[in-house]
Amino acid sequence: MPALEIAHLTYTYPTGTRPSLQDLSLRVEKGELLAVIGENNSGKSTLCYAIAGVIPHFFHGQFNGSMLVGKVNTADQTISALAEHVGLVMQIPGNQLSGVRFTVFEEIAFGLENLGMNRQVIHARTTAALALTGLSAFAERSPYQLSGGQQQKVALAAVLAVSPSLLVLDEPTTFLDPQGARQVFDILLELKRQGKTIILAEQRLEWIAEFADRVIVLQNGEIMLCDTPEEVLRHPQIKRMGLDWLPYTKAAAMAKEEGLWAKDRPLSSTFSATVAGLQNG
Repeated sequence: MPALEIAHLTYTYPTGTRPSLQDLSLRVEKGELLAVIGENNSGKSTLCYAIAGVIPHFFHGQFNGSMLVGKVNTADQTISALAEHVGLVMQIPGNQLSGVRFTVFEEIAFGLENLGMNRQVIHARTTAALALTGLSAFAERSPYQLSGGQQQKVALAAVLAVSPSLLVLDEPTTFLDPQGARQVFDILLELKRQGKTIILAEQRLEWIAEFADRVIVLQNGEIMLCDTPEEVLRHPQIKRMGLDWLPYTKAAAMAKEEGLWAKDRPLSSTFSATVAGLQNG
């Protein structure tokens, strides 16, 4: 059974004049890291909200098609019930803090308290989430005294403490500096090693090229490409979708024009593959 199965999903916001997602079908396997890329307003956030049940339970609008997380139909569950199956981390770290808890430990435990878990389970899960995200030393600090990157780690830890089967992140590094982004990516890489299923909407294509299992490109709410990072990020049509090649792909293309790249060798999308191509060109 897949971790996620979407069939013919079409969605229009209440005030929308056209669908933000159009006849979208997608299957994500357990343990897969799927990257979702595309230009602004391509449907990335809308897809993340739909998977987490924010659509149609908070943003109502016109929703057609089906969304299954394991055996759970998201349209049949409340957002709070879905939280045990799908964890959503959004762009702006501060917006995800509850505002009613005084320490990092309490903030991470807040969701578990709302689910009615007993104190021993809450303490154990919160402690484990602090350790996984590297926040143990900040447990008694106020979340509002932390940097943006640290706050994003608090938001991620709060989701991980609930232990959902599927983790969805909507451009979680958009407002982070390179160091904060690297910290978030390192946590996601560790979760991937542990077998967690992850759907990541992200603009930092160099990270996706290295670590994603599969990539989809959205444009006007439709899936235009779906393949491995290597195939998608060097695709000749990607520039027509509001994206661009990575510098490594551009370097490989220039080398090919100068006869320094083997004619039958595909263009590369990572630093290591570009170096190998130039050495063997």
